[in-house]
Amino acid sequence: MLSCLSCVLSIAASSRLAGNDTDRLALLSVKAQITNDPVGIINSWNDSSHHCTWQGVTCSARHHRVTMLDLSAKQVVGTLAPQIGNMSFLRELILQNNTFNGEIPHEIGRLFRLKNLVLKDNSFTGEIPVELSNCSRLIYLDLDGNRLTGKIPVEFGLSLRNLQVLFLRSNNLTGELPYSLGNLSSLVALAALQNTLEGSIPYSLGQLANLSYISLGDNMLSGSIPLSVFNLSSLYHFAAPVNQLQGTLPPDIGSTLPSLREVFLFSNLLSGVLPSSMSNLTNLETFSLSRNQLSGKIPSLGNLRNLRGLAMHYNNLGTGREDDMDFFSSLVNITSFKELSLSVNNIGGQLPKNIGNFSTNFRSIGFARNKLIGRIPDGFVDLSNMEVVSLEYNQLSEEIPMSLGKLQKLKYFYVKGNKLSGKIPSSIGNITSLYGLNLAQNNLEGIIPSALGKCQLLQMLYLSRNRLSGTIPKEVLSISALSIQLDLSGNQLSGSLPLEVGSLVNLGYLDISENKLSGKLPNTLSSCIKLENLYVQGNMFEDVIPSSLSSLRGMEYLDLSRNNFSGLVPKYFETFTSLKSLNLSFNNFEGEVPQGGVFSNASAAIVVGNRNLCGGSSALKLPQCKFPMPKKRRLSSTLRIIISVACGIFGVTLVLVLLIFCFLKRKRSALPDLADDSFLRISYGELLKATNGFSSENLIGKGGFGSVYKGILGQDEKTVAIKVLDLQHRGALKSFIAECEVLKNLRHRNLVKLVTACSGIDVQGNDFKALIYEFMVNGSLDDWLHSFSNDGSLHARYLDLYQRVSLATDIAFALEYLHQGSQTPVVHCDLKPSNVLLDQDMTACVGDFGLSRFLRETTQSETSTIGVKGSVGYAAPEYGIASEVTTYGDIYSYGIIILEMLTGKRPTDDAFSNGLNLHNYAKMAFSTDRVMEIVDPMLCHSLQEEETSDSTVGERKNKDYVKKCINFMCKIGIACTMETVKERMGISDVVKELQLVKESLSKCDKTLG
Repeated sequence: MLSCLSCVLSIAASSRLAGNDTDRLALLSVKAQITNDPVGIINSWNDSSHHCTWQGVTCSARHHRVTMLDLSAKQVVGTLAPQIGNMSFLRELILQNNTFNGEIPHEIGRLFRLKNLVLKDNSFTGEIPVELSNCSRLIYLDLDGNRLTGKIPVEFGLSLRNLQVLFLRSNNLTGELPYSLGNLSSLVALAALQNTLEGSIPYSLGQLANLSYISLGDNMLSGSIPLSVFNLSSLYHFAAPVNQLQGTLPPDIGSTLPSLREVFLFSNLLSGVLPSSMSNLTNLETFSLSRNQLSGKIPSLGNLRNLRGLAMHYNNLGTGREDDMDFFSSLVNITSFKELSLSVNNIGGQLPKNIGNFSTNFRSIGFARNKLIGRIPDGFVDLSNMEVVSLEYNQLSEEIPMSLGKLQKLKYFYVKGNKLSGKIPSSIGNITSLYGLNLAQNNLEGIIPSALGKCQLLQMLYLSRNRLSGTIPKEVLSISALSIQLDLSGNQLSGSLPLEVGSLVNLGYLDISENKLSGKLPNTLSSCIKLENLYVQGNMFEDVIPSSLSSLRGMEYLDLSRNNFSGLVPKYFETFTSLKSLNLSFNNFEGEVPQGGVFSNASAAIVVGNRNLCGGSSALKLPQCKFPMPKKRRLSSTLRIIISVACGIFGVTLVLVLLIFCFLKRKRSALPDLADDSFLRISYGELLKATNGFSSENLIGKGGFGSVYKGILGQDEKTVAIKVLDLQHRGALKSFIAECEVLKNLRHRNLVKLVTACSGIDVQGNDFKALIYEFMVNGSLDDWLHSFSNDGSLHARYLDLYQRVSLATDIAFALEYLHQGSQTPVVHCDLKPSNVLLDQDMTACVGDFGLSRFLRETTQSETSTIGVKGSVGYAAPEYGIASEVTTYGDIYSYGIIILEMLTGKRPTDDAFSNGLNLHNYAKMAFSTDRVMEIVDPMLCHSLQEEETSDSTVGERKNKDYVKKCINFMCKIGIACTMETVKERMGISDVVKELQLVKESLSKCDKTLG
């Protein structure tokens, strides 16, 4: 009996050691490197039980070898032991959603039976082991959500022929997608988004007949999407957003991708038109191509019966004409359709009257910043599940539908910047689900309905810049949910600020400026403890600032200007550590100004227009405070007589000195020879009134010598630009004199017109000088070339090729006049896009002559003792080593502007370093016939498309000619920016050549740009 028992134990022991002890030891090694196990997953991993019974371990029934290790979502922390490679029967290793760190052991490559490897959502670092390519039976490889670096191993495409799923999302992988991936004939899904991959999408991916899921977003991929990818008939999900992909969508996309359901290609550089064959993608559910460069009309989409969402905002879709909205009616019968986003395009026409026939599933519509006209259709109220309506900045007119209140699920209603009129419907108060309401910048009138107080979920309310009157309803100020912004500015509201304002305890931004409000600021404002921005300027508030406001310690911007506040400036303001701007100007404050905190910075604390203020920091330049003299003993009669006589003599002397001082100051302040009728003087007070006290709302720019404000002058309410010189800045006075001297003698349609000038004294007794120009409604050329939004999206403004050539010609005309057409030649010395302004007709006018010089006729140059202070990148290279000013310096600056207009790159772009500059950049492209590769993508994206076989001969000739025009423009820019002065092109030759280009280009279709 004992011998039999011994035999059994011996067999069991030998079986354990020979058969599967390797697995047990490997598991114990894994356990040893786990540093934290909060749920106790490895508590069972000990010799008290067979390892096949340990938690997370699965063994084969026959050989008791470990075939699966699953520790997913067990909050395990540690590193993965290299002994994992000893478990040679392992088929599945699943460790997802833990905190494993360190490198992935190369020894995993020994697991030749491995089929599923899931290491997602951990903290693995280092490179992907190339040894994984030895696991030739791998079907599923998921490394998402780690910190892996390096490149994707090329060997994967050579060995993993059974791989069906490859997920590499959310790592730090670099390099290109290996071309060898095209050998993975079994691959069904590929995802590598949120890495730093670069290069192009491999053409070889189009060879994978089973590939149905591609996700490559948020990388640095470039080039065109291979046509082979558009031929993957099994593809249902294609996503490559937030890259730099170029090219167009193929015209036959509707027939080559029959399975396509989801497309995400937003935030790229795709151009061209939307193919009409899109209507054949009958399985399409989501189509997102926002933030690209698409153009043309949107085709009919009526066949897309499964479509749920269409997002193409921030493109150039539409023509601005009525028929742009034809596609919209084709969506009526799509019952699944929920969201439409086409904001920031060029779409004209009207919202269809039958919009109420859309599916009740319709939830969101976005047409902001387009060219829609007409009224808001009454049919909107039939869309019972509508949640978001965004129609800002169009040309919608007439009244807001009274029945709007029927949209009981509406959360956001934005119609800012239209021409809506009439009253605000009180029925909006019935929309109790409303979070955001923006009716600003319209022509609405009447009172603010108290019924809005029923919208207790409202977080944002914008009613500014309308014609609203009456009082502020206390019901509106009782909406405690208002937390983001309440803006009632720019209306005709009257009465006091209700005490209920204290209910807005979560509000961060309150603007009631530019109204007719009066009375005291209520003490209850102190309850708005989260208030960061408070604007009450331009009203009739009075009395002292409540001491209770000292509780608003989180305030960042506070504007109390242009009211009737009085009393002392509250000292507690200097303890507001977050306060960045405090405007107390033009009130009746008196007494000593505090010196600490915001008051120590003259640009942050503005106190002008308060005549009885004194003291404060020296930066504020206020008079010293005078305190009462202490009482003294009565003086003797003789001493009193002596003092009286002395005071009389001193008084007479003081009067004479003051008279002499005033005479000299008046003489010093006079304008330099500007007495002719075209430069009628204007007073400081008139400019103060024209700019609402030089308010920040009218500030349109700042430069080296001062600030520019928009103003309304005279009874005819002429809009002007007012350049106020900062006389503390060295050279500002000379700039003022230079600009007056130049512009009083010059008249040309391509020069900014100086209307008048001001030389006087401000309210603090300081010298004041300003230049008043015609207001240029279209801003500067720099704005049009580089006006990107905060998120890096496409330009809100756009110049086509014909416009750029026209503007270049205008600037050349101005230079020709300055250099050759005036009695004494003038050199501008600071020519750059920000100094080229555009009028209502998009005519370019050169401005800012503060650094300009007159040339002596004999030498056509001027030697300056103070040197030239042109702008970096635009100043001619010879100005860096000599002080001689010549017309060729302007020619160089002009050439830089030409190249900047052509390439979209500033001369100070980060790309220009190590000897490369804008001139060399363009010259290299021109000499190798590759100019089209450096052209601004916003300039002529249609020229980058591959010509289709159905293009007419005329269209192809036009495109060829436009390319020649672009090459010619590049040649002119290069010729003007030669380093040697004598090699530069003359301005007369520039004008002649540009006129030929402009005339020839006008014969082509101008929209090609």
